[in-house]
Amino acid sequence: MPHDLGQVLLVGAGPGPADLMTVRAMRAVQGAQALLYDALVGPEILDLAPATCIRIQTGKRAGRTSMAQDTINRLMLRLSRRGLRVVRLKGGDPSIFGRVGEESAFLKSHGVPVETVPGVTTACAAAAQFDFPLTHRRLARRVVFATATLTAGRLVADWDGAADPETTLAIYMGGAAAEQIRARLIAAGRAPATPVAVIENVGSLDARFVTGSLEGLPALAATTGGGPVMIVVGDVTALASGALRQAPADIVHALRA
Repeated sequence: MPHDLGQVLLVGAGPGPADLMTVRAMRAVQGAQALLYDALVGPEILDLAPATCIRIQTGKRAGRTSMAQDTINRLMLRLSRRGLRVVRLKGGDPSIFGRVGEESAFLKSHGVPVETVPGVTTACAAAAQFDFPLTHRRLARRVVFATATLTAGRLVADWDGAADPETTLAIYMGGAAAEQIRARLIAAGRAPATPVAVIENVGSLDARFVTGSLEGLPALAATTGGGPVMIVVGDVTALASGALRQAPADIVHALRA
């Protein structure tokens, strides 16, 4: 191993605001000599990096043109071989749909020291921002994180387990697949009246939160304005600030029992 080989940190930037970063993530960006960042990482966080830091936008965002994963891997390798402290900055948490396993394995196979720094994932940030839990001892015993991927217009996922009414389903990048998500979940046995929430631009001051039923999910998703969308399916979404008055009677009864 070269004596001047650098290090790569795979860092979660959280859902957007700099004050939702971990202290370790903030220090990593402040000490970066090379920064490879995703499209959803905002200027408030990028401004933490030193003026001399090499900055490369990798453009990783669902449904948009982005740098090929192989190119990102080789960039990290090349920069680390120059002896630089490389920070690969990802929105949310790098271990949640962030390809951290692939990148870490690639770098380690070339002898590069790697450290992963966790971040607040979007589902947790959405729940905190709009005051609802992801789990609840009377309403939701488990939570499932899923991503909505469309191939040739078809939803590539198996969410049959998420049909359980005591499961909260947090779907990343789900806006474009709302129709397919509704159809798949109802076909799997999830009740059409199940409460859902559609949240756009989680973490930002202009975040938008709308609630309704699983049956009406496509119409809710159609109201979004093009920002990144998180869909949460489950009774817990009826507990969100301003949503309790819309909660089905059985949920209100369960909470008062």
